[in-house]
Amino acid sequence: MNTLVQRGTRKPGEPIYLKRHVLALALAVGLPLVLLQLYKIYVGPLSFGVQLLAGLVISVAAGLTLYFIYRSSAQNQP
Repeated sequence: MNTLVQRGTRKPGEPIYLKRHVLALALAVGLPLVLLQLYKIYVGPLSFGVQLLAGLVISVAAGLTLYFIYRSSAQNQP
């Protein structure tokens, strides 16, 4: 039984994460923060409730977008 793991190989059932998946996830996580800060700088302050609601809406929209865009390329391979 060979216990050596070759570089770049995956175990069966292990998901494939490409660099673009990680980059898109980082963008989706940072997007609500950046958009809210830009709004406060250029338009004006927001109440905490509005910030919370806007962050939640942006996060859910970004998550759904990531799910629909990358679900086929991030599926587990047998």
